[in-house]
Amino acid sequence: MPHLFDPLTIKSVTLRNRIGVSPMCQYSSEDGVANDWHLVHLGSRAAGGAGLIIAEATAVSPEGRITPGDAGIWADKHIEPLARINRFIKQQGAVPGIQIAHAGRKAGAALPWAGGSHLADSAGGWTPVAPSAVAFGGELSKVPHALTGEEIKQVQADFVAAAKRSLAAGYEWLELHGAHGYLTHEFLSPLSNQRTDNYGGSFENRIRFLLELTRAVRAVWPEHLPYTARLSCSDWAEGGWDLEQSVELSRRLKAEGIDLIDCSSGGAVPNAKIAVGPGYQVPFAEKIRREAGIATAAVGMISEAGQADAIIRSSQADLVLLAREELRDPYWPAHAAKILGHAAAVPPPKQYARAW
Repeated sequence: MPHLFDPLTIKSVTLRNRIGVSPMCQYSSEDGVANDWHLVHLGSRAAGGAGLIIAEATAVSPEGRITPGDAGIWADKHIEPLARINRFIKQQGAVPGIQIAHAGRKAGAALPWAGGSHLADSAGGWTPVAPSAVAFGGELSKVPHALTGEEIKQVQADFVAAAKRSLAAGYEWLELHGAHGYLTHEFLSPLSNQRTDNYGGSFENRIRFLLELTRAVRAVWPEHLPYTARLSCSDWAEGGWDLEQSVELSRRLKAEGIDLIDCSSGGAVPNAKIAVGPGYQVPFAEKIRREAGIATAAVGMISEAGQADAIIRSSQADLVLLAREELRDPYWPAHAAKILGHAAAVPPPKQYARAW
């Protein structure tokens, strides 16, 4: 039975352990370009012993950014700054991954520390796009433009171009962002998708955008590298997307070449009632792993070494992704290894060895 510090091999890539750093927006780019903050932020967590480092939600187009400070991969100028970071991550023994994304109706918001509400166009905002002309609500009050069929194809083409640039930048793990109320999730959820064409209504129609996107990116992302998707497995709201639909979608995604489902939840509507608690999303990963027959990653309020190890040992998930805990402690994997009796599995950088 594997444990937290056993390697995990998917396709040609082997993670040195079952600990990954979740994609976490830093809102610190200018025109999408990565900088020294991103190098230190991601690089320190690679030095801290995580097996996988997933870069933040990286926009496939300028209008796909959550905020003007979001990371981007819609232009060739983005490649080399990301490649620099990835070279450092690999030097520390970790695998660099990226989550490519489009914010949909949540796009064009102010930076979180500037309030996070939709920006007026005169203040640097823009009109967001979505499956339907339905605003998210609350501080994100702009009514989005409903995508036409031609525009849907263009968005999918933007993802394909982003995947090609991701490969050029040296990423070895690709994740499609289909969660947290952003564009792909908006197509999945009946709460945001009110279309009457073949992208809306029935389950088959609502999953069409993601299945088409998965096929299109599959055609350019190498077969030997891990190809994954993040889902919000529940909207936590009546009439919304739910776990049973997530299981069936995961079966379909596996058939299209997806290797792992990153199991998160929420974000579709502002009034969701989420039962938050330690490991509250782990059951999603467990059920999808068991019933869809696909590898999964567990996320959400995982903070203790024993808790993370138990998730792996009990076959609830194949990988544990940490977010806030990694922000608080970039060396969490090293500390967890000592607690669990696997200190040798996370040797220190040679520059730090005398203090380890």
